[in-house]
Amino acid sequence: MNIIKTIIAIFLLSISTSGVMAQSNNEAKALVKEVLDKVESYNNFVIDFTYTLENTEQNIKQETRGEVSIKGEKYVLNLMGTTQIFDGSKIYTIVPEDDEVTISKYDKTDTEQITPSKMLTFYQEGYRFKMDILQNVQGRKIQYVELIPIDSNNEMKQILLGIDKQTKHIFNLIQVQPDDTKIEFRVTKFKTNEPLSATHFEFQRSKYADYYINELD
Repeated sequence: MNIIKTIIAIFLLSISTSGVMAQSNNEAKALVKEVLDKVESYNNFVIDFTYTLENTEQNIKQETRGEVSIKGEKYVLNLMGTTQIFDGSKIYTIVPEDDEVTISKYDKTDTEQITPSKMLTFYQEGYRFKMDILQNVQGRKIQYVELIPIDSNNEMKQILLGIDKQTKHIFNLIQVQPDDTKIEFRVTKFKTNEPLSATHFEFQRSKYADYYINELD
């Protein structure tokens, strides 16, 4: 599930305001900081979203829906029929279609493992911010901030972060790849401080007694 990296980066923008942000446009920096401060004030949040991949030249358009719930470092992501849970120490990938659960230990030094803080470091170190266009989307004022890659060899051609000016919540994130493939994550529902159960971010092994458990070292 490679798109987990970007999904979590969109919804957990709790990066510091130092480093790359100091090089950014002051107005863009201030707006992003408002978003960060608001996100950090929540005990948890649950987001419904759409994921769209489109390439006009190749006549490709794919769209799917998903949900992610986040509390601190922990998260539960449901996407494409698969559930991924991170309980703070292990990552559980549950694939009902295959009756299989893969369990992997979290290793901070492993660049292939995905956690919120690691993905946010990617944005912090790799980009500076610049104000872009202001759009009216169904009565909502969406201010776009362009994330400009510092590395000219970056795999992304352009990244735009859409922020609702009234709520200071993320509206969408658009990525344009060098081949002009456009990937968009759009928030359809944003719920905060939900009454999540004490076991919400835990893997309940008893629920998957008939599954093959692939526990990696």
